[in-house]
Amino acid sequence: MKRIIMLLIALTLLSSAIYSPISVQAAPSISTHAEAAALIDVRSGRVLYSKQGDKTMRIASLTKIMTAIVAIEHGKLSSTATISKNAAGKEGSSIYLKLNEEMSLQHLLYGMMLRSGNDAATAIAEHVGGTLDGFVYLMNEKARMIGMEHSSFKNPSGLDQENHFSTANDMAKLTAYALRNPVFQEIVKTKVKKAPNPNEAWDYTWMNKNKMLNLYDGADGVKTGYTKLSKRCLVSSATRNGQQLAVVTLNDADDWADHSKLLDYGFKNYPLQTYIQKGDAIQGTEYVAGASFAYPVLDMEQSQVTSKIDLNKQGSIYFRMGELGKQEYLLNGKSIGSVPLYMKDSPRLKLKDNSAFSFTETGIGEVSVMDKWLFNLHFLMRVLFMGNSD
Repeated sequence: MKRIIMLLIALTLLSSAIYSPISVQAAPSISTHAEAAALIDVRSGRVLYSKQGDKTMRIASLTKIMTAIVAIEHGKLSSTATISKNAAGKEGSSIYLKLNEEMSLQHLLYGMMLRSGNDAATAIAEHVGGTLDGFVYLMNEKARMIGMEHSSFKNPSGLDQENHFSTANDMAKLTAYALRNPVFQEIVKTKVKKAPNPNEAWDYTWMNKNKMLNLYDGADGVKTGYTKLSKRCLVSSATRNGQQLAVVTLNDADDWADHSKLLDYGFKNYPLQTYIQKGDAIQGTEYVAGASFAYPVLDMEQSQVTSKIDLNKQGSIYFRMGELGKQEYLLNGKSIGSVPLYMKDSPRLKLKDNSAFSFTETGIGEVSVMDKWLFNLHFLMRVLFMGNSD
């Protein structure tokens, strides 16, 4: 009788093993040589990998990512900056600007991002911010607006300074934000740039220090960094099959190899899945999607993505503007994004997708038009009433 019972138990366990569905494994673990690292999907803002991602560390010239995006958003690219004594004499990496030399903001940005010129970074800050302090204020306000909760900027170049720090996760957020700007994206993917040189008979020729542009298929940015205290720092990005990923490593002696490995890891395990296209009908309703929505997910997460409709109240400002509600997408019950809902003949469908920046999972809040307006007003009032702080 005992043998029969044991046999039945064995058969039951065997049949269970044969007929139960095969479980899908989570993304495999991965290691790097970095003290801190992060991998982010640029479009969605989802952090796909993080190692000590919130540890505050020195970031060297990765700082210039913030300097560049602030200058692009608040300066006029065609405007001309005059190089001050402070800028011309700045220590560290340089594009060798001369005192009183004139250069467009656009060319200064290329010199800063391709050659990591500290002189260019200082000239940009003085030109756009009025003073270094004014520009640093802009940097920290931008960090606050996009949810960089563990960062503090004290200069535009990244030279070591007390209370000048960030984290791998924060720099990933910043990079994803900056890469959504077409001017920034064009600059950081450029391998070689020429610019007029008023001091010599030949033009400036700047070759990008970012070796990833030649080492990795699809690489399109972003910035190198190094000081004796920070050690090797690197942010890279790459695009494949319409998906752009960015990697941040801080204090990584083998960063070129680690970035290639992390980018491969992201593209393989977290492909971007499109859940709806702009103009698609919402099943069971008379509404259509006012924007497209895509999100990177593991194979095992596919079944965990759900959606729900949240309609706006009649008479609300959104409803009166034609936005009837939104279709929200959730991963395992947590919101990962949404698209507005319109009637299929709404004129708002002809407008470009809303460019406001919002990362749900990484904590980056939406940078609204009102936020930007208040930001600019605050800065203007600060300049008017505090004057030049130099």
